Amino acid sequence: MLVLGFDTTILNVALPTMAAQLGADSGQQQWIADAYLVVFAALMLPAGLLGDRFGRRRMLITGLAVFLAGSLLGTVVGSPGPVIAARAVMGVGAALVMPLALSVLPSLFGPEERTRAVGAISAASALGLPLGPLIGGRLLDHFWWGSVFLVNVPLVLAGIVCCAFLLPETSDPASPEVDAPSTALTVTGLGALVYGVIEGPARGWTDPLVLGVLGASAVLLGCLVLRERGRSRPMLDLRLLRDRGFLWNCVAATLVTLVLSGLMFILPQYLQAVLRYDAFATGVRMLPMMAGLIVAAKGSGPLVARTGPRPVVTGGLLVLAAAALLGSTTEASDGYGTTALWLSVAGVGFGFAVVPAMDAALGTLPRERAGSGSGLLLTVRQFGGALGIAVLGSLLAGAYTDRLDVSHLPAPAASAAEKSVVAAHLVADRVGDAQLAASADAAYVHGMGLALLVCGIAALAAATLVAAFLPNPRPVRPVRGDATRPAALQHRPR
Repeated sequence: MLVLGFDTTILNVALPTMAAQLGADSGQQQWIADAYLVVFAALMLPAGLLGDRFGRRRMLITGLAVFLAGSLLGTVVGSPGPVIAARAVMGVGAALVMPLALSVLPSLFGPEERTRAVGAISAASALGLPLGPLIGGRLLDHFWWGSVFLVNVPLVLAGIVCCAFLLPETSDPASPEVDAPSTALTVTGLGALVYGVIEGPARGWTDPLVLGVLGASAVLLGCLVLRERGRSRPMLDLRLLRDRGFLWNCVAATLVTLVLSGLMFILPQYLQAVLRYDAFATGVRMLPMMAGLIVAAKGSGPLVARTGPRPVVTGGLLVLAAAALLGSTTEASDGYGTTALWLSVAGVGFGFAVVPAMDAALGTLPRERAGSGSGLLLTVRQFGGALGIAVLGSLLAGAYTDRLDVSHLPAPAASAAEKSVVAAHLVADRVGDAQLAASADAAYVHGMGLALLVCGIAALAAATLVAAFLPNPRPVRPVRGDATRPAALQHRPR
């Protein structure tokens, strides 16, 4: 989990540099991020089942090895297309790692220890988040962009050694078999949906290709649901969603991930292109969010024990909404101080929302369905992350292009400047056009404000839904003189 957290943020910091060195436009940058997330989300369901059937430790080691192969591929390619392919390979490995890292927890720990175990897993991911920008920024300041993939190698090798010698093997040979048609429907359906959302702003939402891809996505995902509902032992076990605790904790975790993923895609370009920090300085300036996340992740457990998960998750979502809405008021002339403020608030909100939601969702799963259940939970959550990057990135790209003033430029230079704010600054520096640089900054900040406004609205909607529908199991103090009350009755949902 440390490896995956590290790789998530190191790429976000590297995207502006890759855009400059590889000539990647906004759509290609989105696919560099989303190729990983789409494959990741689409394969977690079968990955969870593979771990249940053939051994979770064995599949964890396999996933780390595939992730290692994708990282090595990323270091030797030299154009956006092959980088996207390398990221997809890394997504295959990550799909094996994440659900199995969570699915071992119900088998190894009882309810009294599981919250601490989920907190440790979350802390590992959270520790990777600030390390990614810091180490990635230092590498990009001194080496080529491929170094952000090469640095994964020692981390992955350490993970393989730890799994091989420290992790006991667990499995459930009676779990459902991996269904190839369902897997194919998942991959193609999710991929088509994200492709349509990314290409919509560039081609137009009424473009035949965009409409056809989105329609095909709806058909494919509909066929997936129908196929799985008709199977006695489905790979996509929608029956788990009948449990209100699992369903609404899953919704909360997904919407939080959508907001955070979109924010992490937008922020590095603002810090590097608009505020003109280098890669390492960008990593340092993302630390307030990581610090808030780590503090909240550690403090959420005691609060849940006192109040139950519903108030904590709802409060975290409201804090996250406040941070996004504050960020949406950013102006191009603002300095870093305002950004640091809403970033730290966003980290606190994310930590208080996602850790209790994930722990409560895992707590509803039967032990024998831990792999498939955690796979479903993480599939929906990671697809929320991919959709967040696609939707918010597309909104940002459309607003940027509409606001950018290129009327005074020749057609080739105007076309290049419209690709991204990084490309606009390269054109402005080459021709000495301060007006273009100022217009690009204002256009990007306008688009970022719109995207953060959508994030705030989404977090408010999630908080409303959680407050209304999420069950709130919490400890109940025994009545005085009722010492014989069964322990199983010491908890009840409210």
